[in-house]
Amino acid sequence: MESYAFANPIQPGKVPAWKSYVAEMTGPRSAELKESRRKAGLETEKAWLQSTPMGDFAIVYWEADNIAKVFEFLMTSQDAFDVWFRDQVLVEVHGMNPSAPPPPMNEPILGA
Repeated sequence: MESYAFANPIQPGKVPAWKSYVAEMTGPRSAELKESRRKAGLETEKAWLQSTPMGDFAIVYWEADNIAKVFEFLMTSQDAFDVWFRDQVLVEVHGMNPSAPPPPMNEPILGA
């Protein structure tokens, strides 16, 4: 089992939208979220909001057998929930480009 944590910048002014989408995913769409993450191979997913002088970030923690496959799944799945998640959260809130190559994986430094 691999563990992975990363900081994902939140676009300026998008914290309320991010919180709204998280509330939707943990409320009325929680079953869809659980099924999506099961298909992606995620065992654990946690997220925190971190406000800094450089902007706001989602701090995300994952556990999975293959972290790279989780990223690939989330960027390519055509399931309705995953398309919604990609469009609303990854693109709108985080400003990601799903067709761009993934960023390099974090370098483990302490406790790896």
